Amino acid sequence: MSYGRFGVYAVAVAVAAIALVPSEALAQSSSAPSASPPASGACALAAKPGVAEQQLTSDGRPRTYRLFVPQSYDGHTPLPVVLDLHGSGGNSAGQAATSRFEALAAREGFAVATLQAVIEGNRWNVPVTADRPNDVQYVSDVIDHVAARVCTDAKRVYATGFSGGACRLNNRIAAIAPMAGLRWPGPCQGRAIPVLTFHGLADPQNTYDGHVESRGIEWLESVPDALASWARHNGCARQSVFEDPAGPLSTIRYEGCRDGAEVRLVRVDGLVHQWAREQVDATAQMWAFFRSHSL
Repeated sequence: MSYGRFGVYAVAVAVAAIALVPSEALAQSSSAPSASPPASGACALAAKPGVAEQQLTSDGRPRTYRLFVPQSYDGHTPLPVVLDLHGSGGNSAGQAATSRFEALAAREGFAVATLQAVIEGNRWNVPVTADRPNDVQYVSDVIDHVAARVCTDAKRVYATGFSGGACRLNNRIAAIAPMAGLRWPGPCQGRAIPVLTFHGLADPQNTYDGHVESRGIEWLESVPDALASWARHNGCARQSVFEDPAGPLSTIRYEGCRDGAEVRLVRVDGLVHQWAREQVDATAQMWAFFRSHSL
């Protein structure tokens, strides 16, 4: 399943509040709230298991998102939360079906908030303009909205998304894993952000090599360039490690990152602009990656 021209930056934000709002969406506001995790104490929020559409007001605009709560939720135990952002032209229901994070969450016991863009054509604010919805604020507000309904672990909030990257909500999002659209939204301050990303080498839309003049500034850099920028932000070793075993998957990673962060790209031969599933179970790989990181 592929989507429109521009995608989410799900990440360090705050993949791009893909750490993370969608990447460039993050850059639209450095004044997004930097709420601290709530004080420790008993939690009692009896959210109903299953899927429910949630409504909230963000930056003065009505917004919605899709919330999944696993059957195992007991109303007291804090759950990790995965923020899942659709690609441009998509929607929250379609993204839930594409990523299948809810099915995994049902087995693993975490909550999923699948976000919804509101710009015409179901696009995120990329490239960022001030007169359009503040999606960085929206991501931050969704985190708060979920926490008011479900006991959540504020140290284990993660972001993923299809098409697009992230960096200014890095005090709220522990790690990001963009699919088919890693971007670098810097300059960016703050903590190192663990990054795992997947990209098809045959993607004709968000091309691996970048430099597509018709796409504008948000897609001039290549995926390796964006990965290297994340590595510099995370204080990793300057040289990447390339691994290309037999099969459709190869990996570029950076070692020695500060604060135990990782920066890793999984390249998929023959994959076009789709969620990686046949060659590698990207959703399962993302969750394994998320589980190994927390604020």
